Amino acid sequence: MAFNHLPAGVHDALVPLSVTPVTHSVPMAKNHRSDRSLTGPVSRVDPGTVLGRLASGPNRASRITHTEHVPPREGRHAVWPDRIRAEVIAAVQAAGVEHPWAHQAHAAEHALDGESVVVATGTASGKSLAYLMPVLSALLDGSEAPNGRGATALYLAPTKALAADQCRSVKELSQPLGHSVRPAVYDGDTPFEEREWIRQYANYVLTNPDMLHRGILPSHPRWSSFLKSLKYVVIDECHTYRGVFGSHVAQVLRRLRRLCARYGASPVFLLASATAAEPSAAARRLTGLPVVEVADDASPRGELVFALWEPPLTEMQGEKGAPVRRTATAETADLLTDLAVQGVRSVAFIRSRRGAELISVIAQERLAEVDRSLARRVAAYRGGYLPEERRALEQALHSGELLGLAATTALELGIDVSGLDAVVIAGYPGTRASLWQQAGRAGRSGQGALAVLVARDDPLDTFLVHHPEALFDQPVESTVLDPDNPYVLAPHLCAAAEELPLTDEDLALFGPACEELVPQLEAAKLLRRRTRAWHWTRRERAADLTDIRGGGGRPVQVVESGTGRLLGTVDAGAAHTTVHEGAVHLHQGRTYLVRSLDLEDSVALVEGASPSYSTVARDTTSISVLETDVEIPWGDGRLCYGSVEVTNQVVSFLRRRLITGEVLGETKLDLPPRTLRTRAVWWTVTEDQLDAARITPEILGGALHAAEHASIGLLPLFATCDRWDIGGVSVPLHPDTLLPTVFVYDGHPGGAGFAERAFHTARAWLTATRQAIASCECDAGCPSCIQSPKCGNGNDPLHKRGAVRLLTELLRGAPEKGAEGEPGVPEGSPREPEGRPRVPEGNSGAPEGRPGAAPPAP
Repeated sequence: MAFNHLPAGVHDALVPLSVTPVTHSVPMAKNHRSDRSLTGPVSRVDPGTVLGRLASGPNRASRITHTEHVPPREGRHAVWPDRIRAEVIAAVQAAGVEHPWAHQAHAAEHALDGESVVVATGTASGKSLAYLMPVLSALLDGSEAPNGRGATALYLAPTKALAADQCRSVKELSQPLGHSVRPAVYDGDTPFEEREWIRQYANYVLTNPDMLHRGILPSHPRWSSFLKSLKYVVIDECHTYRGVFGSHVAQVLRRLRRLCARYGASPVFLLASATAAEPSAAARRLTGLPVVEVADDASPRGELVFALWEPPLTEMQGEKGAPVRRTATAETADLLTDLAVQGVRSVAFIRSRRGAELISVIAQERLAEVDRSLARRVAAYRGGYLPEERRALEQALHSGELLGLAATTALELGIDVSGLDAVVIAGYPGTRASLWQQAGRAGRSGQGALAVLVARDDPLDTFLVHHPEALFDQPVESTVLDPDNPYVLAPHLCAAAEELPLTDEDLALFGPACEELVPQLEAAKLLRRRTRAWHWTRRERAADLTDIRGGGGRPVQVVESGTGRLLGTVDAGAAHTTVHEGAVHLHQGRTYLVRSLDLEDSVALVEGASPSYSTVARDTTSISVLETDVEIPWGDGRLCYGSVEVTNQVVSFLRRRLITGEVLGETKLDLPPRTLRTRAVWWTVTEDQLDAARITPEILGGALHAAEHASIGLLPLFATCDRWDIGGVSVPLHPDTLLPTVFVYDGHPGGAGFAERAFHTARAWLTATRQAIASCECDAGCPSCIQSPKCGNGNDPLHKRGAVRLLTELLRGAPEKGAEGEPGVPEGSPREPEGRPRVPEGNSGAPEGRPGAAPPAP
């Protein structure tokens, strides 16, 4: 087996001693804890006992910094809605559901009344059944229609895995209904020979927004019989549609509604999410329709024990002699091993594909020492696997053949993995919504569940495991999206015009921004008006010009050099950092070394190996000013808005010893730089301002960096964006400005309008930024003020007090607001109207292919 060189002693003893960790219970956020008097079913596996066994090894108990107890609750039943077909009720009862929960019945009633509805209840609360009851009844009614295809339904999932899992569940549930219900998955993995049958005969099509955007809507004449009968559109895990991706999906849904109306259909939208703030408002922005909210969770829930776990310090020393904490990867692998030995079915979540592979390999190695048969019951699950590999792993997990799985967020969403007892989360996933989504994978059959958050050795995770109130007393984040963003709207207007000529009546559907945007598209010769409608002018398909996820580029194929076997794929944006020459590549527990990376043909050749190290790429990022559209004096400093180019280049990789993370050496790489041309707002300060703020050269970098982080965190209050859609760079001496400068830029090619909004609200935005830092009760900075969950520099350096003094001095020179509430734009300045950027010449308003090398990262 790979990694047989792992040193002995890295895995703590597995003897299940009776050790109970000290707990300090903190009230839960209202999103997750009911205020009702709670009692519930007896757990099949007691999570407290499981945690006690995990803490039983030498020095284990001290690693638990906090344990949160979420008590069980009873369920509340309701009667079946009288308009649900008796055959559907019988099929559901045959599947073991005698009566619906109250929220399921309420959601179904709204759907049957023709009202769009969002079900925002906890994980494992039966949201699928809430929308399936009316959907299956409609399909059954349609099967009895004397002529035509009968009613149809469309299901949208953010991932292929979730759509495939839901298709399997629907097939099992609807088996007693015979051929009246004909579900089928239609995505990039669907064989071409099956696609025509799906278009003509399937009445419940499960797909994703990408396939709807590029495959179904542009080919709507071939889908006409399906679209004209479309009764329901199900949007699962709707909270994932946020930021620019969510804004793109919102416009895809408007295009769908337009084509449905063309064929005489007006479908009802049924949305579901386990983690959503203000679900009705978010669903309304996403669909463009009024949406009723059902958020009172009436399902039962077993006890949840949520532990915060901090790995211990090791004897190793890092840079400048600093102590090194044991890695979250190694600690998570040990916990997954211990859980498998106990027979506890578990999933370990980690951000990176490499981490998922490494955790599974280490766990298999440790399990083989205990019982060789156990090693085969742990595996990895991540994106980039071949479709048949993903389906096999999902089935093995569902059946119980697998005891443990190390997974990326590809398994985070609502795949039915009933029977899981525990979840281990290697590092804070970035948002509370994602944290609770991952934790909710366990306990989905009503049993008790254990969740463990293992802290990485960085300031953000360290803060969270010692300040549990930051996790358990705060609501989940709002789902932020802006369908009216012109950079998003423009390519969808072009796609809509290609699907059907665009009329004045259509513009109301796509939003008020169309009024100024359509003339710009005409001027760019992307649309042409003929009689009463606008037409697409190009030969290429408009939908192909926009990647709604912003990935960009062909995926890189990972090929075994000796056999020519395709192992999987890697996203183009990640290729430079993960499959560069010399990289260690893990695939389903086997270890490979990358021998070559051909960027022109998008192929990485690998061969089997057993190195004693892992590899980590190092890169550099720089930003240059291409054009300054507007420049405003702020005292001695300047506030600017314009076009920038962000350049990222992978320059080397480190070889790190397994488990300890000790750096063994660094190897230079010769990879081309990748660039992102986008829009940014930036501000500069002078030497006199630094002196007035008492900012010395020693703390200048930390003060600028802290101000950059905090301003990115506050921008969503002023621009309808998500923190993950924007990035930043702070430079003590920038070559283009020749001054200390902070940049905040749109993390999408061509810009997305967020930086422009930041410019127009700069005084209020930066004032709020300063207040947020100054009012935070921490001493040196924390995630609530200046630390960022996605900092590429590990939140170093940061200087909280310096940032406050710097922003105070900057704001002292801020001009008075202009007549439009903007920061004193001089008369005649060459600025664009707020929220209405120019359409780039020669492309459909869509950014050029996203390089992937410069994702939005402060």
